[in-house]
Amino acid sequence: MSKLLKVVAATVAGFVAGVLVAPKSGKQTRADLKAKAEDTKEEVALKAQQAKAAASAAAESVKKGATKVEDEARGMAKSAKNSATVMRDEAERLSAEAKVRAGRVAEDAKATAKAVERDVKRTTRPAATKSAEKQNPQR
Repeated sequence: MSKLLKVVAATVAGFVAGVLVAPKSGKQTRADLKAKAEDTKEEVALKAQQAKAAASAAAESVKKGATKVEDEARGMAKSAKNSATVMRDEAERLSAEAKVRAGRVAEDAKATAKAVERDVKRTTRPAATKSAEKQNPQR
């Protein structure tokens, strides 16, 4: 707006200087002043309308930019939410798989312990049986 004010002020100053220097009659000078005032009024109205249009266009541009930013932010939030859901589901799946595998390992450990216990009994039983046979040869 300060540019518009400078244009108006320069126009008025130039006109006043021209009127003061030009040798015209009072009636003709008043008519020139009136015409120049009308021209200046129209010019100011035009500049004001242009400034209003520029401000409106700038506001619309900012609004569109803000809408784009909002859309991008919403998209990113949705993507992050989807990623979090996928990660949670995968963690749950891995947890369930770990429980199943831990159960299998526990069962295998129990079976191995029983097998070792049987092997120990088998290997120690013949020695006990041999010593019993030596003590009692009738068997």
